[in-house]
Amino acid sequence: MNKAQETRERILKQAADLFNQYGYAGSSMSDIMRVTGLQKGGIYNHFKSKEELALLAFDYAAACLGKRFLSAIRGKRRSLDQLKAIAAEFATITESPPVMGGCPILNTAIESDDAHPGLRYRAQAAMDTWRSLICRIIDKGIKKGEIPQNIEADAIATIMISTLEGAVMMSKLYGDSLHIQRAIEHLNAYLVQQGGNRATL
Repeated sequence: MNKAQETRERILKQAADLFNQYGYAGSSMSDIMRVTGLQKGGIYNHFKSKEELALLAFDYAAACLGKRFLSAIRGKRRSLDQLKAIAAEFATITESPPVMGGCPILNTAIESDDAHPGLRYRAQAAMDTWRSLICRIIDKGIKKGEIPQNIEADAIATIMISTLEGAVMMSKLYGDSLHIQRAIEHLNAYLVQQGGNRATL
């Protein structure tokens, strides 16, 4: 990686932290200049606009989150163990987020809504990637006989993600990890139930 690439990567990381904490609307170019230590011209050498930087910074944050999920399931062969690992990894977001400010998908989805269609599309794409990962794990579990045939993978993904994201929101709001821990305990019991308590699980 050459110096220009290193600078671009550093800007993305610092901007990702900024946008994830204060949002696109709440982060000015002056704020971006402050956290990066660069003048406006230096930033625009690497990015065409604040909007482009915000989109790419979100992609960076979402990729960091995705890498943590993949790392969490690595080496785990059984489907239920992989799903539990994803839930457990998500719990660390409140204490050790991939970028400062918590879950970038949750934060961006809430802020973007109809105001920033570009960011909303990015958040949907990142969520689709997460849903797809969970669905692939479940589908493989069904093929291996670990999970009953009648389980709907995308329904499980919806329940897992909604439960975890809601719990992260509550834990952040109250400054108490109890809420995410309760959610994980509930999900673990739910996943075992959906697996039919099979010995292979």
